[in-house]
Amino acid sequence: MTGTRADAERRARTSRARLLATLRVQYPDALAERGYRLLHPETGDHYTGDRRHLVATCRSVANFAAGALADGPDWCLDAAEHGLSFLEEAHGSDDGGYRLVVEADGTPVDRTRSAYGHAFALLAYARATAAGVDGAREGLAATHDLVDDRFRDEAGLLRSDCSPDWSELEPYRGQNANMHACEAYVAAYEATGEATYLDRARHIAETVTVDLATDTDGLLWEHYTTDWEHDFEYNADEPRHQFRPPGYQPGHHVEWAKFLALLDRYDAAVPNSLGQGGAGTDAGWYGRALDLFDAAVENGWAENGFVYTHRADGSPIVEDRYGWALAEGIGAAAALAERAVARGDAETAARLRDWHRRFLVCTDLFRGPAGVWYEKRLPSDADGDLVAPEPPGVEPDYHPASAAFESWRSARAEADDSS
Repeated sequence: MTGTRADAERRARTSRARLLATLRVQYPDALAERGYRLLHPETGDHYTGDRRHLVATCRSVANFAAGALADGPDWCLDAAEHGLSFLEEAHGSDDGGYRLVVEADGTPVDRTRSAYGHAFALLAYARATAAGVDGAREGLAATHDLVDDRFRDEAGLLRSDCSPDWSELEPYRGQNANMHACEAYVAAYEATGEATYLDRARHIAETVTVDLATDTDGLLWEHYTTDWEHDFEYNADEPRHQFRPPGYQPGHHVEWAKFLALLDRYDAAVPNSLGQGGAGTDAGWYGRALDLFDAAVENGWAENGFVYTHRADGSPIVEDRYGWALAEGIGAAAALAERAVARGDAETAARLRDWHRRFLVCTDLFRGPAGVWYEKRLPSDADGDLVAPEPPGVEPDYHPASAAFESWRSARAEADDSS
């Protein structure tokens, strides 16, 4: 066994341990009689109120299914099955769509048909399918058909949020919902091997990270009109908007870098504009992923996390450090390091592993006394105060769990390539 393979196997073991430790913090306290309850990062207590958010439900299913895929304890699969039942019985509606917020008994609170939420429903079914949850594959196919019928627009991308009758709530298109749809389609491909899912992911990635980015010097803008024209004034007066802030988000650049690395892993068709380059070149999904990763680091890294948003010249708009962005940096560095090894790009692999270690060092800055991550840290001029999510919340440590999951399987792939 070579030292390189031994190191990759060590990293795989430690990443799997981080994943299962993250899930152990959640289990069993996060489970309720119906669905899941979010835990407060400082106290570990359940959030007050009994409302369930679609995104949190789906992310929890994906988390526990990932634990099952990593050969975790039996309760990982049990917890994923528990959440998938709640997704269908409480969030689901007669027309196949999913309600955004419900009470624990299934009473609807917010019937919005969220594009972002439906992307995560697709992800939940995909991960559950891969983990072997009964009925998940059928749910995946049905949710895919629903997203195609109700959200896919003429550009082949997801349109915006809708009312219960499926009429759009505003003339808007967003890259964020589409990014997570890409994530879900990749996961669906991993679970089933069906080429349609990989093609959906590839099309979204090409449009958002290649075609639309030609007008912004390769950076990824967040907000668009219904014709997919850049809307540079959207929410300009709400710089701290939780989901749709103005400006460029380094966190989404590293998140996209991770997904493009997966497209490279699965040999998705490469756009002509990116070429088919090999090791050490700037071509292909691998090269584009490196571009996005490096842009995020150059424009957004602040030693204790990524700034929330910045202008085109790299100057910050909002300097709050969100935990999810750091976690996505961890996953992106791991996935890209694995692709660098696969291409024989040893120098880049070493650089990315160094970033992976640097990011990991910062995780303690976001983890609360209960082991759950805070939502964000305010910048240093505000004494670095930690901020917990507001209920009902959408973050059951999905991003940290995803970072550990990707680090685990990327390191395993590295070990295989090094053998």
